[in-house]
Amino acid sequence: MIIPRTIRRIKERYDHKGGPYAHLFESYDGDEIVSLDCETTSLDVKQGEILSIGAVKIKGNRVMTSDRLDIKLKAPESLTGDSIKIHKIRASDLSEGIELEDALEQVLDFVGNRPILGYYVNYDIRMLDKFIRPKYGFSLPNKAVELSHVYHDIIKWRFVGGNVDLRFDTISKSLDIPMLERHTALGDAITVALMYVRLKHGEPPAVNC
Repeated sequence: MIIPRTIRRIKERYDHKGGPYAHLFESYDGDEIVSLDCETTSLDVKQGEILSIGAVKIKGNRVMTSDRLDIKLKAPESLTGDSIKIHKIRASDLSEGIELEDALEQVLDFVGNRPILGYYVNYDIRMLDKFIRPKYGFSLPNKAVELSHVYHDIIKWRFVGGNVDLRFDTISKSLDIPMLERHTALGDAITVALMYVRLKHGEPPAVNC
């Protein structure tokens, strides 16, 4: 039987009440948000394995680059030539990678109950949940903030009757934000964080209509 997501979250919160992860289910009332990205072997959540995880905290209008995660995991057997063409991560790049269990602990500790920001963030959360739920008995309860939705909501009035280009490169260019180490987890996380701060606290983006 498939349990609706909302009901499952309520059950998970009840099951972990008073436990070591109870704080993750508390409402967040601070001014921080975590920009997070995962590099994986596949865009299919069912088949994919996590290669690296990058995250950086945003506090107000500041990207806290000194407060970040840059995790490389041990190379999985599913790391093949096809996926390497996308993320450029080779097995040799992961020679000092850590175990998945250690990586998940670091992510939970770093993110806490803060909102999670990303570009196609639901994919990253689903990839993490794929491994978090079997180990901890819950899925990430954090609020998800999708960068492309934030961008769309700000500029949609300029495209009445037309489509808004939500490609990563296009958003970066319109916001005049350099892409830092594209297709690395930390590089993408920092780039997304800079885009978000520009959208929320900077001048309206320049867009070619």
